[in-house]
Amino acid sequence: MTKIALTAAFFVACAFTAIAQVPTMDLSNYGVKIEPDKRLMVVLAAMEMATDKADNGQEKKLISTPLTKSGERFRQKLQADLADAPADLKQKISTFISLYKKRHAKATDAETIAPFVSMAYALTPVPELNDPVVTTDLPGELLDVLDFAPLVREFYRRSGISSHLDEYVKLYQQEADSVLRPSAKDMVADLLDYLHTKPQTIYVEKKKTQSKAHGKTVETITPVEHDRRFFIVPELLAPAGNITFLNIHDDYYVVLPADTDLSYSEARRAYLQYVIDALTLANSKDIFTKKDGIKALLDERRKSNPDVSPDVFLTVTRSLVAAADARQLEYSRAQIATQQTRTKLSALKTDVEKKAVTDDLAKYKASLADETALRLSEDYEKGAVLDFYFADQLKGTEDSGFDIASSLREMVLSLDTTKEANRLGQNADARKRALAARAERKNRPDVATTIVENPVTTKLLEIQKTIEAKDYIQANAALKDLQKTNPTEPRIYYNMGRVASLQAEGLTDSDAQSKKLLEAKTAYENVLRTATPRTDPALISLSYVALAKIYEFYDQKDYALKIYDAAIKVGDVTNGAYKEAMDAKQRLLKSP
Repeated sequence: MTKIALTAAFFVACAFTAIAQVPTMDLSNYGVKIEPDKRLMVVLAAMEMATDKADNGQEKKLISTPLTKSGERFRQKLQADLADAPADLKQKISTFISLYKKRHAKATDAETIAPFVSMAYALTPVPELNDPVVTTDLPGELLDVLDFAPLVREFYRRSGISSHLDEYVKLYQQEADSVLRPSAKDMVADLLDYLHTKPQTIYVEKKKTQSKAHGKTVETITPVEHDRRFFIVPELLAPAGNITFLNIHDDYYVVLPADTDLSYSEARRAYLQYVIDALTLANSKDIFTKKDGIKALLDERRKSNPDVSPDVFLTVTRSLVAAADARQLEYSRAQIATQQTRTKLSALKTDVEKKAVTDDLAKYKASLADETALRLSEDYEKGAVLDFYFADQLKGTEDSGFDIASSLREMVLSLDTTKEANRLGQNADARKRALAARAERKNRPDVATTIVENPVTTKLLEIQKTIEAKDYIQANAALKDLQKTNPTEPRIYYNMGRVASLQAEGLTDSDAQSKKLLEAKTAYENVLRTATPRTDPALISLSYVALAKIYEFYDQKDYALKIYDAAIKVGDVTNGAYKEAMDAKQRLLKSP
């Protein structure tokens, strides 16, 4: 313990410096909320009750969407919890779902539930679950299932699900906390860092009101603020691999399995739309000046694809979303590949070896550019006829730090729509190469690419399984290997600290235990040393508390109190250790 005591004062001094450098990353500051929706839970649970008789006379489920492993476990729990639901209620639900499936015989189960998901968000919150007041502007597919709403209300009242909902919400949140929540932070940070912007979380509507004064009608304009929110909705009954996106007024909803990794998912585009919709609205006057040229491009595209929307403003939004999504992926992957190449080059000695590595990097970057061209071409064909233009514009701002919010007006005003008509032809060769590469990856999944997508996160998820299996020696070895190539990644050091702490718990020899605790302490200190403004504040909070526990274990209460204070200053962040730090501080202050 001598080494711990000698470095304690230095560490505590550094702790306050580190915390000043790492601002809290609260997703709500970026418009994001991660929470299950009870309305949706009730609607999908009701559909799970639908059954029919199989040819052998046994009951079979009418809705049997493929779920994730956690989803399947929840499905079994739901069936057990609601086993005593009234038979007549189950029959009513079964009849409705059976008739609906007959009307949509070609739809898969995943496609079948899609309009019911939309219907859930048309209802008022539980317990009422009332129909929308106005139904005239609802899409046809939603009106087709709105008659299911009375059965949803009856199901809520009679099935017993109301008594389980709070328990289900906690379960959903627990499932979301393992992968979905941390990957959501990565997704938001990556996209906003790329665009060098922060989303507009409030929309100001200018409402006109009229009043009479002195016999005259006076018109008054009053600003009314509306929150713009982006809801990530973990849903255990959502089909595996499916993502449903809904935009209702100023609220955006992404419904997906609770254990989804958002880093490279379609949720990226949904969040980009949330960010970019507000920018498009702010630049609507300038966009309007280009409407004739954009409309001409759309008319040409509609000749081969009549489903393309003629909406000029929607086209600008979709084009910019497609461009930002494609370019950010290419840019980030190229950055990671470059970093990995530098690491490899540092270990090589001959020019021949180094040239081979740099040639591989050049080939990989060329393949990334081809894939981007293919993705932009596919979106262009669907109506995003300005995506190549915006991709070129974004490429010029990637390293400049210019905020997209301040750059978009100039991009719009610089647009020459006549140059966008032949984009598919200009990129035909790149598209062919990318299609061939896709086919190769599909046919040869065993062939590794130069780069692994989101390599640290992917590897940490693998290592987590080893930790859960209590194979701490293997986990520690894997973490050390990962740390060698990623020496500035705080998450690696945090997991190294966790493993060392878990190992210490199982030791009875005091010297061996002290050695492991010192190892854990060093790892937790490295979390703070490598932290950046993008580091998850929950990680900082947890590291402080873990360190304080080590000092508390060795009865160094003064140092422990100071470190608990550091954790408290991080704030009550999601998945952090604020409450634990507060409780520990109170306990130490009361103890003699």
